[in-house]
Amino acid sequence: MASVVFLGAGSVVFTRELLADIFGFPELAGSRIVLHDIDPERLETAEAIARRIADQLSAKAQITATQDRRAALDGADYVINAIQVGMYAATRRDFEMPARRGLRQTIGDTIGVGGIFRALRTFPVLADIAADMEQLCPDAVLLNYTNPMAMNVSYLAAVAPRLKVLGLCHSVYWTVRDLCELIDVPYEDVTYHSAGVNHQAWILRWERDGIDLYPRLDDAIAEDPQLRRRVRVDMYLRLGYYPTETSEHSAEYVPWYLRHDSEIERLRIPVGDYLRVSEENLAEYAAVRCAVLAGEDLDIERETTEYAPQVIHSLQTGTGRRIVANVANRGLITNLPDGFAVEVPCTVDISGATPQPVGDLPPQCAAVNRPYVSVGELTVAAAVTGNPRLIRQAAMVDPNTAATLTLDDIWSLCDELTLAHGELLPEPLRTTVAP
Repeated sequence: MASVVFLGAGSVVFTRELLADIFGFPELAGSRIVLHDIDPERLETAEAIARRIADQLSAKAQITATQDRRAALDGADYVINAIQVGMYAATRRDFEMPARRGLRQTIGDTIGVGGIFRALRTFPVLADIAADMEQLCPDAVLLNYTNPMAMNVSYLAAVAPRLKVLGLCHSVYWTVRDLCELIDVPYEDVTYHSAGVNHQAWILRWERDGIDLYPRLDDAIAEDPQLRRRVRVDMYLRLGYYPTETSEHSAEYVPWYLRHDSEIERLRIPVGDYLRVSEENLAEYAAVRCAVLAGEDLDIERETTEYAPQVIHSLQTGTGRRIVANVANRGLITNLPDGFAVEVPCTVDISGATPQPVGDLPPQCAAVNRPYVSVGELTVAAAVTGNPRLIRQAAMVDPNTAATLTLDDIWSLCDELTLAHGELLPEPLRTTVAP
């Protein structure tokens, strides 16, 4: 029987989807499920949802809920991490304070000023989780969904190198599905290979019956001028490989777009979009809570598109699978820095998860990835060493931030966000710093 712990279980829509997939596997339907959240109302909602899903799927799972993280982790086999430190209030600060200085962001959860400070809020909790796991469930696998994915996985590799960590994201899967739909080819008929960094990896190979499908994408773009009004189509046409995250995400990882009003209009970039998404998530949470407390059945259509249930099933049963995961770069991508997290193919079976070496990325793709990696390396180093100057230096080398703000503005913005986030940040980093 697998023991699966959900940290941040109050992300109830995501928890619902994962549980539906877990219970949909007969071998996992009797799992021990432990739900943890620091918000008592959200935890209550998550428990009600878990019990409703188990009932609807006739799963004989053992379900418990607790606000005590150590109690939740004791004896775990798998730990699914979906926490959001600071919640919506912190996200608003990450957007509104830079916007007052003219710095535009779209999602703000990966790199950029938003990604840097989201990481710094998350690292102290990750350190505590890692310490608890090393004591209470040292052989457990930590399946991380929390952003910024690459920074979080890199930080865990630095502070808890013995911990088994896989960073899971569905961006590659949905990118390929969308590309297949665009050229009217069934997803089930294609094979593909991708690598890079989370939210900025590259579709290196995409084939059907051994035939390259990129020429068909070129034809589709040539026939539809509106397709050229997407950021990642623009990047593909210039770089030769399709990026694996949405245009909204991709726009803020590079210096070319958000600085210019004309590019925002040409490529229809939704500035500040994550605030709208966050508000929709809050509304969806409220609706789901009302539905489950009213005794209504939940929509639990099972698609098995998320990786965590598949990873758990493979490790439990030995069923071999090939997924994409984020792990520390140990010679996997040879023209990106060693140690920082990369997103590469992995095989998963009874023996564990094994990342597959990629070798060199195409040089133009690696060149675009390197500034992303530099932002993450400096942010992780700030937390590991307690050096607050490294936070400002991370923002200085961030492509979108550097393209928009002067150095003095970058420095003072970091000071303002440091004071605003206060005790959510690591204690050594809660100070302003003179240039």
